[in-house]
Amino acid sequence: MILETLRIGFDFGLLVLIWMVQLVIYPSFTYFSRNDLIRWHRIYVQRISYIVIPLMLGQTLLAIYQLYLTSSLYTAGSVVLILFVWMLTFLLFVPRHNAVSNVRFDENTLSELVSYNWSRTALWSIIFIWTLFTHV
Repeated sequence: MILETLRIGFDFGLLVLIWMVQLVIYPSFTYFSRNDLIRWHRIYVQRISYIVIPLMLGQTLLAIYQLYLTSSLYTAGSVVLILFVWMLTFLLFVPRHNAVSNVRFDENTLSELVSYNWSRTALWSIIFIWTLFTHV
């Protein structure tokens, strides 16, 4: 019961976070002047990391541990979905955030953050809903 509660907590935390990023944070980047965005983005990336890294690591480690304890469609499927989110994060988002931080971006980079992030938003929404219906 404790593992299931922790898992719902991590999944819900990432669900709320990704919807805030999708609907508020990434779209707000277009309202900054280029210099202000560069300055703000460096602060944003550092601060958001304090929230994102523990949540993603916690979710991943807990999901792998659940798979170790019980092999099921839910435990295996959620590990696959979580690993897919990690892959998207490092292949699509880290390079774009680096481009903004290193002043190698344009309007297309900012719009890609919003459009590509729908994939992570969908995946973390599915993960949360699946966890909720599996454990409640």
